[in-house]
Amino acid sequence: MNINIGIEENDRKAIAQGLATLLADTYTLYLKTHNYHWNVTGPMFQTLHLLFETQYTELSAAVDLIAERIRALGEFAPGSYKEFAKLTSIQEADGIPTAVDMIKDLVKGQEALARTARSIVPVADKASDEPTLDLLTQRMQVHEKNAWMLRSLLG
Repeated sequence: MNINIGIEENDRKAIAQGLATLLADTYTLYLKTHNYHWNVTGPMFQTLHLLFETQYTELSAAVDLIAERIRALGEFAPGSYKEFAKLTSIQEADGIPTAVDMIKDLVKGQEALARTARSIVPVADKASDEPTLDLLTQRMQVHEKNAWMLRSLLG
């Protein structure tokens, strides 16, 4: 069925492709944050265990919002580790890092998500895709705040 929401097909596809990358980055950071939540040790255990849980819970909700926006644009959302691995800009960790290295790694991940979201803004703006722009603004705010909170733990 033809989609007529006021956004040209080529723009919808370009926006959806950008959102697919954002989805892959979000899911990858979700998995990494959940892993760190399970495996963090040391004197900051309780603080980090709870902070990581707060952040992975938010990331879990975000993947649904991003995937649903891709579907509303008429495209299919990626949904497998194989697809995410091809799309994501976030590197998986080898082994179990120290608590401080976990924090540093998650800062990089949060910043990467902010950059990925920001990179989609010009395409969505050109197409007057306000729902996607709203989603991107919200994602940038969350990831910039999370990165700040994590950096603050490092002193």
